[in-house]
Amino acid sequence: MIYLETFTFPDAEQETSFLLGEKRTCFASFYPFKILSRHRFKRIDFEPVTILYGGNGTGKSTALHVIAQKAGLARDAAYNRTRFFDDYVRMCGMRTAMPVPEGSRILTSDDVFDAMLDVRALNDGMDRKREEIFEDYWQDRRSGFQLSSMADYEKLRRVNRARKHTQSRYVREELGMNVRTFSNGESAFRMFTEKIGENALYLLDEPENSLSPARVLELCRFIGDSARFFGCQFVISTHSPFLLALRGAKVYDLDSDPVDVRRWTELENVRVYYAFFKEHEGEFGRSEGMPFAED
Repeated sequence: MIYLETFTFPDAEQETSFLLGEKRTCFASFYPFKILSRHRFKRIDFEPVTILYGGNGTGKSTALHVIAQKAGLARDAAYNRTRFFDDYVRMCGMRTAMPVPEGSRILTSDDVFDAMLDVRALNDGMDRKREEIFEDYWQDRRSGFQLSSMADYEKLRRVNRARKHTQSRYVREELGMNVRTFSNGESAFRMFTEKIGENALYLLDEPENSLSPARVLELCRFIGDSARFFGCQFVISTHSPFLLALRGAKVYDLDSDPVDVRRWTELENVRVYYAFFKEHEGEFGRSEGMPFAED
């Protein structure tokens, strides 16, 4: 599905004209001005999956935040919003094939980090509650409590359960399952799969962060299926070979000047991985084929 068709950024001449015209020459930073124009990144023509690839400082995340703001996407985490941000966004152009659906959003590494912090905070609270239940268990188990009125029924119920059950079962029933059963990577993966629904536009900023290679491959399959079968469109910033190899993805190389569309197998980061594993090929012995997309 395609909701966004094209997006245009101001070029260096337009940026300079604006800054001089507004007499805004006394600031140390004009972010996000002068970022994407350095490599003459002027236009994106979108596919169901579009990827922005490049090294640190090339503007991958900047482009995502600008697109998200122009398209009015929902967001959770804060971002680098300077006094020039809205001016820059107004200078950008956007064409849609249809209205951007409700529920569309941008998901960043900060969202993943915040989600993991929420899980840890919840776990800390549950740990404190568990200690209280441990104490209650032994008090109730040793108690000579007898029912004197219906007001004491709940206390009697707890005493009987403590006498009949082991400590671990008693605590599980009183507290429920601890969400710590999920690692950081699993929590990050669950956040993406829970936040991404059907029939919407999603901007993902380096979603591979915190994920193991196996989890990244799972996320690739999830993104591919969501784009093919569930009416989703994705714009992703990444330098992960697994994500770059998504079947049918259109990859913009922000390391090139001017920015241009490249095959994923041509990208420098991918070639570095290829050369490394080729050099050590003999150490692997017979290996199974990896589920990469066709070139």
